[in-house]
Amino acid sequence: MTDGGNGRPALALLAGLLCDEAIWADVAARLADRARITVFGFRGFASIAAMAEHVRATMPGRFAVAGHSMGGRVALELHRRDSSRLAGLALLNTGTHPVAAHEPESRGRLVRLAREHGMAALAADWLPPMMGPPRPAGDPLLRQLSAMVERSTPEQFAAQIQALLERPDAAGVLAQVHVPVLLLSADQDRWSPVEQHEAMRRLCPAAVLRVVRGAGHMAPVEQPGAVAAALADWIGTVAARERGLPPA
Repeated sequence: MTDGGNGRPALALLAGLLCDEAIWADVAARLADRARITVFGFRGFASIAAMAEHVRATMPGRFAVAGHSMGGRVALELHRRDSSRLAGLALLNTGTHPVAAHEPESRGRLVRLAREHGMAALAADWLPPMMGPPRPAGDPLLRQLSAMVERSTPEQFAAQIQALLERPDAAGVLAQVHVPVLLLSADQDRWSPVEQHEAMRRLCPAAVLRVVRGAGHMAPVEQPGAVAAALADWIGTVAARERGLPPA
């Protein structure tokens, strides 16, 4: 899992719905001296299984994985498929529950919006509720995230929505995880709230739960310093375990 030069662990950072490498850019820069990082976006993929296989085929050897939102679902599927290669698991702003009754309609409305009015209209509708504190029109972070959304097409968005609507129930996976686990939520995440992550910790009592203040569902870009600090602590635990050392 580590290279011979400075012992940095290999780390896969997995992006969520409508997100690409930009969602992880700031956090990845802050962790560059701690891990050898590969960032994955899943534009055009239509199943969680295919996303997981893409990561599995790309990453050599043993590695740690951190998934944000939909990326957390991919990380859990990776563990289901090849747990022997995972050295650590971090799940950010995500969940393990199966598809809720309202999801086909609520997610289908967004797909129709994208197809009928374009990705800019989708970004304007979808992004603000995902954020923590309200942001004014023209806010730089909202502009950055809107540009990220607009880099996808309606067809690519529809494929990711199909993947989420056909996602496997991942609750049973957490009970089988025996590597260091970080659960990260945000105090203003209305989509994947803190209570959801507390329920996940009950499935995996050894997991560490960290709550980022002043952020919503897009915590890696809303509070990158706090997210990077939590991941740095987790990476340290992962690296120590891989070396057979007690945690610091």
